[in-house]
Amino acid sequence: MSLTTVDSGLISSGAITLTTQVTGTLPVANGGSGVTTSTGTGAVVLGTSPSISGAVLTTMASSVITSGTAQNSTSGTSIDFTGIPSWVKRVTVMFNGVSTNGVSIRQTQLGSGSFTTTGYTSSGFGWTGGTNGTSSTTGIIFDGQPPLAATNYNAVMTINSFGNNIWVASSLIAATTGTTQQYMSTGAITLSGALDRIRITTVNGIDTFDAGSINILYE
Repeated sequence: MSLTTVDSGLISSGAITLTTQVTGTLPVANGGSGVTTSTGTGAVVLGTSPSISGAVLTTMASSVITSGTAQNSTSGTSIDFTGIPSWVKRVTVMFNGVSTNGVSIRQTQLGSGSFTTTGYTSSGFGWTGGTNGTSSTTGIIFDGQPPLAATNYNAVMTINSFGNNIWVASSLIAATTGTTQQYMSTGAITLSGALDRIRITTVNGIDTFDAGSINILYE
């Protein structure tokens, strides 16, 4: 093969094969440690005992939906989920046959270091007769009117990060038997820092859970 230079370029009279040889070590990209080595043609393998940094693990975790541990809602005035990671951008609260012994509206409170109990904008409505439509400033409500005591409900509330520690939410809830109560609601709150906890309670704070279970998903 021969090469001819024309106006600062190269013209080949035959096929050109280029081979790149890498010697020494290269750093692992994207926050890892250890080395990469090249063996054979185009093969890239990790060196001995590489590790992945916390930043990479955080990025990986934030793309996975994680389930909390389901808690029985059979006693007490509140159900708490703590230890939510700071990278979380969405939390889903789920009711499975949840009941309370009174008629106070169920609601979710968020927190950063401690639970925020004021400053919410939340309202709801439903598709039932009687007094319909309600609101709360102490949490993000599930119900559009007072629920029936000792009646089981299923529900899903999705709470989304808006940015700057602002969280907005919407929910659907319906009785499982004995009534056609169905409600939807929305709400929002600005926290003082990164969300790390969620509480499910009632507006009056004294009605007691007496049936069902509650869990969360976060991502």
